[in-house]
Amino acid sequence: MPVTVLIADDEEAMREQLHARLLEVWPEVEVVALASNGIEAVEMANRYQPQIAFLDIRMPGMGGIEAARQLYDRCHIVFATAYDQYAVDAFEHGAIDYLLKPVTAERLATTCERLRRRLEKAPQDIGAQLAQLGSLLQQGTAPKRNYLRWIQAQVGGSLRMVSTREILFFQSDEKYTRVQTATAELLIRKTLKELADELDPDEFWRIHRSTLVRVDAIAEVSRDLRGRQMLRVKNYPQELEVSRNHSHLFQQM
Repeated sequence: MPVTVLIADDEEAMREQLHARLLEVWPEVEVVALASNGIEAVEMANRYQPQIAFLDIRMPGMGGIEAARQLYDRCHIVFATAYDQYAVDAFEHGAIDYLLKPVTAERLATTCERLRRRLEKAPQDIGAQLAQLGSLLQQGTAPKRNYLRWIQAQVGGSLRMVSTREILFFQSDEKYTRVQTATAELLIRKTLKELADELDPDEFWRIHRSTLVRVDAIAEVSRDLRGRQMLRVKNYPQELEVSRNHSHLFQQM
């Protein structure tokens, strides 16, 4: 018998990605409904009676926490979140599982294994954990801004979704912005200024008027014979120049 699943996320790309990866790691799954907010999730759950609901925590109209309060007594709940700062404590008891976006196949496989065991029993009473998580959200523990987590790049006749975690750096020219990963170079039309406004400043630093680099991709910074700061990123052979206006990022040099 198929395992019936509902997926709720306000980003279509996230719904489709989770749908596809679920089928890869758990072929017996049948996704019976895709919802774009909590209100739709509750309505579709009433109609299709899924055994499992994957709910994004932050959605317009009604978020995942509010939807879960109406669903947890009839289906098993898994939350998806772009933030782990506030989620871990609320999920420590193990009654609720969560996925950190962007969802990896390895993490999803672990979640599915737990769900297989839980399906042997009725859904647990997780009202207390939902109240705790809701309280944390109301107190403002969760970040209030949703930073850009995915880049859409046209590749031939198809659209490719690239997680910001895969990107080493962005570099702009007059017409396009280059997106460099460890394995590919893509071009997008979004300007570097737009990217700087939409990306998490703790994740990406501007090192030059034409370059944004992912902080945890930085391997080392050195000076060349002309005294310029030159930055080397992991899994990429060429160095990137750090302009004088941004040299304060590496003050110890």
